[in-house]
Amino acid sequence: MTGGWPDHLFLVGCGNMAGQMLARWIACGLDPARVTVLRPSGRAVADGVTVVADYPAALPRGTTILLGMKPYQIAEVARALAPLCTADTPIMSILAGTTLNELRSRFAAATDIVRAMPNLPVGLGQGVVALFTDDRTSPAARSHIDALIAPLGLAEWMADEMLFNRVTALSGCGPAFLFRFVDALARAGEAIGIPADQAARMALATVQGAANMAAGAQVSPAALADQVASPGGMTREGLNILDADDRLLVLLTDTLAAARDRGEAMARGG
Repeated sequence: MTGGWPDHLFLVGCGNMAGQMLARWIACGLDPARVTVLRPSGRAVADGVTVVADYPAALPRGTTILLGMKPYQIAEVARALAPLCTADTPIMSILAGTTLNELRSRFAAATDIVRAMPNLPVGLGQGVVALFTDDRTSPAARSHIDALIAPLGLAEWMADEMLFNRVTALSGCGPAFLFRFVDALARAGEAIGIPADQAARMALATVQGAANMAAGAQVSPAALADQVASPGGMTREGLNILDADDRLLVLLTDTLAAARDRGEAMARGG
Protein backbone atom coordinates (compact mmCIF):
# COMPACT_ATOMS: atom_id res chain seq x y z
CA MET A 1 0.00 0.00 0.00
CA THR A 2 1.46 3.34 -1.08
CA GLY A 3 0.15 6.79 -0.16
CA GLY A 4 -3.07 5.30 1.23
CA TRP A 5 -3.81 3.38 -1.97
CA PRO A 6 -3.27 -0.31 -2.79
CA ASP A 7 -0.12 -1.07 -4.75
CA HIS A 8 -2.49 -2.59 -7.29
CA LEU A 9 -6.29 -2.84 -7.46
CA PHE A 10 -7.90 -5.70 -9.41
CA LEU A 11 -11.62 -5.27 -10.07
CA VAL A 12 -13.68 -8.24 -11.19
CA GLY A 13 -16.50 -6.49 -12.98
CA CYS A 14 -17.06 -2.76 -13.21
CA GLY A 15 -20.79 -2.20 -13.32
CA ASN A 16 -22.76 0.65 -11.85
CA MET A 17 -21.63 0.36 -8.21
CA ALA A 18 -18.02 -0.72 -8.75
CA GLY A 19 -17.74 1.91 -11.46
CA GLN A 20 -18.87 4.64 -9.06
CA MET A 21 -16.31 3.50 -6.49
CA LEU A 22 -13.50 3.43 -9.02
CA ALA A 23 -14.40 6.83 -10.43
CA ARG A 24 -14.30 8.35 -6.95
CA TRP A 25 -10.97 6.73 -6.10
CA ILE A 26 -9.39 8.01 -9.29
CA ALA A 27 -10.82 11.49 -8.67
CA CYS A 28 -9.24 11.40 -5.21
CA GLY A 29 -5.78 10.47 -6.47
CA LEU A 30 -5.60 6.75 -7.19
CA ASP A 31 -3.23 6.29 -10.12
CA PRO A 32 -5.19 4.58 -12.94
CA ALA A 33 -2.01 2.73 -13.87
CA ARG A 34 -2.41 0.80 -10.61
CA VAL A 35 -5.83 -0.53 -11.64
CA THR A 36 -6.82 -3.55 -13.71
CA VAL A 37 -10.45 -4.30 -14.51
CA LEU A 38 -11.63 -7.70 -15.67
CA ARG A 39 -14.67 -7.44 -17.91
CA PRO A 40 -15.44 -9.95 -20.64
CA SER A 41 -16.57 -7.21 -23.04
CA GLY A 42 -13.15 -5.55 -22.88
CA ARG A 43 -14.84 -2.13 -22.91
CA ALA A 44 -12.75 0.76 -21.62
CA VAL A 45 -13.41 2.03 -18.10
CA ALA A 46 -11.32 5.17 -17.57
CA ASP A 47 -8.20 6.68 -19.08
CA GLY A 48 -5.12 4.80 -17.94
CA VAL A 49 -7.00 1.83 -16.45
CA THR A 50 -6.02 -1.54 -17.90
CA VAL A 51 -9.01 -3.61 -19.00
CA VAL A 52 -8.62 -7.33 -19.61
CA ALA A 53 -11.14 -9.84 -20.93
CA ASP A 54 -9.60 -12.85 -19.18
CA TYR A 55 -7.75 -13.64 -15.99
CA PRO A 56 -4.02 -12.90 -15.86
CA ALA A 57 -1.49 -15.64 -15.21
CA ALA A 58 -0.62 -13.95 -11.90
CA LEU A 59 -1.58 -10.92 -9.84
CA PRO A 60 0.98 -8.15 -9.22
CA ARG A 61 2.55 -8.02 -5.78
CA GLY A 62 0.44 -6.02 -3.32
CA THR A 63 -2.85 -6.55 -5.17
CA THR A 64 -6.18 -5.86 -3.49
CA ILE A 65 -9.17 -7.54 -5.15
CA LEU A 66 -12.63 -5.99 -5.43
CA LEU A 67 -15.38 -8.46 -6.35
CA GLY A 68 -17.92 -6.33 -8.19
CA MET A 69 -19.60 -8.72 -10.63
CA LYS A 70 -23.11 -10.20 -10.34
CA PRO A 71 -23.51 -12.43 -7.27
CA TYR A 72 -24.58 -15.45 -9.35
CA GLN A 73 -21.15 -15.42 -11.02
CA ILE A 74 -19.24 -16.13 -7.79
CA ALA A 75 -18.63 -19.85 -8.45
CA GLU A 76 -17.25 -19.24 -11.94
CA VAL A 77 -15.11 -16.32 -10.81
CA ALA A 78 -13.72 -18.16 -7.79
CA ARG A 79 -12.66 -21.16 -9.88
CA ALA A 80 -10.44 -18.91 -11.98
CA LEU A 81 -9.39 -16.31 -9.41
CA ALA A 82 -8.82 -18.32 -6.22
CA PRO A 83 -5.64 -20.02 -7.53
CA LEU A 84 -4.12 -16.55 -8.01
CA CYS A 85 -4.72 -15.51 -4.39
CA THR A 86 -2.36 -15.91 -1.47
CA ALA A 87 -2.65 -15.23 2.24
CA ASP A 88 -1.42 -11.70 1.51
CA THR A 89 -4.21 -10.89 -1.00
CA PRO A 90 -6.95 -8.76 0.58
CA ILE A 91 -10.39 -9.34 -0.95
CA MET A 92 -13.32 -6.97 -0.66
CA SER A 93 -16.70 -8.18 -1.91
CA ILE A 94 -19.71 -6.01 -2.76
CA LEU A 95 -21.80 -9.03 -3.74
CA ALA A 96 -25.26 -8.88 -2.20
CA GLY A 97 -26.34 -12.07 -0.46
CA THR A 98 -22.88 -13.67 -0.58
CA THR A 99 -21.83 -14.43 2.98
CA LEU A 100 -18.36 -14.22 4.44
CA ASN A 101 -18.35 -17.98 5.02
CA GLU A 102 -19.11 -18.59 1.35
CA LEU A 103 -16.33 -16.22 0.32
CA ARG A 104 -13.89 -17.97 2.65
CA SER A 105 -14.87 -21.38 1.29
CA ARG A 106 -14.26 -20.22 -2.28
CA PHE A 107 -11.05 -18.27 -1.58
CA ALA A 108 -9.45 -20.60 0.95
CA ALA A 109 -5.93 -19.22 0.62
CA ALA A 110 -6.93 -15.62 1.36
CA THR A 111 -6.81 -14.55 5.00
CA ASP A 112 -8.17 -11.01 4.74
CA ILE A 113 -11.71 -10.96 3.34
CA VAL A 114 -14.21 -8.16 3.92
CA ARG A 115 -17.82 -7.82 2.85
CA ALA A 116 -18.89 -4.31 1.85
CA MET A 117 -22.23 -2.88 0.84
CA PRO A 118 -21.93 0.60 -0.68
CA ASN A 119 -24.65 2.78 -2.11
CA LEU A 120 -24.54 4.86 -5.27
CA PRO A 121 -23.60 8.25 -3.73
CA VAL A 122 -20.11 6.80 -3.10
CA GLY A 123 -19.35 8.24 -6.53
CA LEU A 124 -19.76 11.71 -4.99
CA GLY A 125 -17.91 10.86 -1.79
CA GLN A 126 -21.25 11.05 0.04
CA GLY A 127 -22.11 7.37 0.20
CA VAL A 128 -22.62 4.86 2.97
CA VAL A 129 -20.57 1.67 3.07
CA ALA A 130 -21.44 -1.10 5.51
CA LEU A 131 -18.50 -3.41 6.28
CA PHE A 132 -18.19 -6.80 7.93
CA THR A 133 -15.40 -9.27 8.57
CA ASP A 134 -14.31 -11.77 11.22
CA ASP A 135 -11.29 -12.14 13.48
CA ARG A 136 -9.31 -13.96 10.79
CA THR A 137 -8.90 -10.63 9.00
CA SER A 138 -5.91 -8.79 10.44
CA PRO A 139 -6.09 -5.33 12.02
CA ALA A 140 -3.70 -4.13 9.29
CA ALA A 141 -6.09 -5.32 6.60
CA ARG A 142 -9.02 -3.61 8.32
CA SER A 143 -7.01 -0.37 8.40
CA HIS A 144 -6.21 -0.86 4.72
CA ILE A 145 -9.91 -1.20 3.89
CA ASP A 146 -10.75 1.80 6.09
CA ALA A 147 -8.28 3.92 4.11
CA LEU A 148 -9.70 2.67 0.81
CA ILE A 149 -13.30 3.35 1.84
CA ALA A 150 -12.65 6.78 3.42
CA PRO A 151 -12.99 8.79 0.16
CA LEU A 152 -16.39 7.21 -0.51
CA GLY A 153 -18.28 8.59 2.51
CA LEU A 154 -19.51 7.11 5.78
CA ALA A 155 -18.11 3.68 6.69
CA GLU A 156 -19.87 1.56 9.30
CA TRP A 157 -18.37 -1.71 10.56
CA MET A 158 -21.17 -4.11 11.48
CA ALA A 159 -20.71 -6.36 14.51
CA ASP A 160 -23.13 -9.01 13.22
CA GLU A 161 -23.33 -10.26 9.64
CA MET A 162 -27.03 -10.98 10.23
CA LEU A 163 -27.54 -7.21 10.07
CA PHE A 164 -26.17 -6.99 6.55
CA ASN A 165 -29.44 -7.45 4.67
CA ARG A 166 -31.11 -4.98 7.01
CA VAL A 167 -28.39 -2.41 6.43
CA THR A 168 -28.59 -3.03 2.70
CA ALA A 169 -32.34 -2.38 2.80
CA LEU A 170 -31.72 0.96 4.54
CA SER A 171 -28.62 2.44 2.94
CA GLY A 172 -28.04 0.25 -0.11
CA CYS A 173 -31.61 0.43 -1.40
CA GLY A 174 -32.34 3.75 0.32
CA PRO A 175 -31.26 6.05 -2.52
CA ALA A 176 -33.84 4.46 -4.85
CA PHE A 177 -36.53 4.94 -2.20
CA LEU A 178 -35.49 8.57 -1.76
CA PHE A 179 -35.51 9.13 -5.54
CA ARG A 180 -39.09 7.84 -5.53
CA PHE A 181 -39.96 10.21 -2.70
CA VAL A 182 -38.51 13.20 -4.55
CA ASP A 183 -40.50 12.25 -7.64
CA ALA A 184 -43.67 11.88 -5.58
CA LEU A 185 -43.07 15.25 -3.87
CA ALA A 186 -42.74 16.91 -7.27
CA ARG A 187 -45.83 15.19 -8.65
CA ALA A 188 -47.79 16.21 -5.54
CA GLY A 189 -46.70 19.80 -6.15
CA GLU A 190 -47.96 19.50 -9.70
CA ALA A 191 -51.24 18.03 -8.40
CA ILE A 192 -51.92 21.14 -6.31
CA GLY A 193 -51.27 23.45 -9.26
CA ILE A 194 -47.51 24.11 -9.56
CA PRO A 195 -46.16 23.81 -13.15
CA ALA A 196 -44.53 20.39 -13.53
CA ASP A 197 -41.04 21.60 -14.46
CA GLN A 198 -40.93 24.04 -11.56
CA ALA A 199 -42.30 21.47 -9.10
CA ALA A 200 -39.58 19.00 -10.14
CA ARG A 201 -36.78 21.54 -9.63
CA MET A 202 -38.17 22.79 -6.34
CA ALA A 203 -38.75 19.31 -4.91
CA LEU A 204 -35.19 18.23 -5.66
CA ALA A 205 -33.66 21.43 -4.26
CA THR A 206 -35.85 21.19 -1.16
CA VAL A 207 -34.74 17.63 -0.40
CA GLN A 208 -31.10 18.45 -1.08
CA GLY A 209 -31.12 21.52 1.14
CA ALA A 210 -33.04 19.82 3.94
CA ALA A 211 -30.67 16.83 3.92
CA ASN A 212 -27.66 19.13 4.14
CA MET A 213 -29.30 21.04 6.97
CA ALA A 214 -30.05 17.83 8.88
CA ALA A 215 -26.48 16.61 8.40
CA GLY A 216 -25.12 19.74 10.06
CA ALA A 217 -27.72 20.10 12.80
CA GLN A 218 -27.15 19.46 16.49
CA VAL A 219 -30.60 17.90 16.89
CA SER A 220 -32.37 14.96 15.30
CA PRO A 221 -34.36 15.22 12.06
CA ALA A 222 -37.51 14.61 14.12
CA ALA A 223 -36.69 17.63 16.28
CA LEU A 224 -35.94 19.73 13.21
CA ALA A 225 -39.37 18.90 11.80
CA ASP A 226 -41.02 20.07 15.01
CA GLN A 227 -38.94 23.25 15.01
CA VAL A 228 -40.16 24.10 11.50
CA ALA A 229 -43.80 23.31 12.32
CA SER A 230 -45.43 26.22 14.12
CA PRO A 231 -48.64 25.32 16.01
CA GLY A 232 -51.61 25.84 13.72
CA GLY A 233 -49.41 26.60 10.72
CA MET A 234 -49.17 25.09 7.24
CA THR A 235 -46.26 22.76 8.04
CA ARG A 236 -48.01 21.36 11.10
CA GLU A 237 -51.14 20.64 9.08
CA GLY A 238 -49.09 18.70 6.57
CA LEU A 239 -47.19 16.82 9.27
CA ASN A 240 -50.50 15.84 10.83
CA ILE A 241 -51.24 13.90 7.63
CA LEU A 242 -47.84 12.19 7.56
CA ASP A 243 -47.96 11.40 11.27
CA ALA A 244 -51.53 10.10 11.47
CA ASP A 245 -51.47 6.46 12.57
CA ASP A 246 -47.68 6.50 11.95
CA ARG A 247 -48.54 6.05 8.27
CA LEU A 248 -45.16 7.25 6.96
CA LEU A 249 -43.29 5.08 9.49
CA VAL A 250 -45.44 2.07 8.63
CA LEU A 251 -44.92 2.59 4.89
CA LEU A 252 -41.14 2.86 5.21
CA THR A 253 -40.93 -0.06 7.63
CA ASP A 254 -42.86 -2.23 5.17
CA THR A 255 -40.59 -1.02 2.36
CA LEU A 256 -37.36 -1.86 4.20
CA ALA A 257 -38.75 -5.18 5.41
CA ALA A 258 -39.60 -6.22 1.85
CA ALA A 259 -36.09 -5.35 0.68
CA ARG A 260 -34.54 -7.15 3.67
CA ASP A 261 -36.62 -10.27 3.08
CA ARG A 262 -35.58 -10.37 -0.56
CA GLY A 263 -31.92 -10.15 0.46
CA GLU A 264 -32.35 -13.04 2.87
CA ALA A 265 -34.07 -15.10 0.18
CA MET A 266 -31.17 -14.39 -2.19
CA ALA A 267 -28.72 -15.54 0.48
CA ARG A 268 -30.63 -18.84 0.67
CA GLY A 269 -30.42 -19.18 -3.11
CA GLY A 270 -34.01 -18.13 -3.70
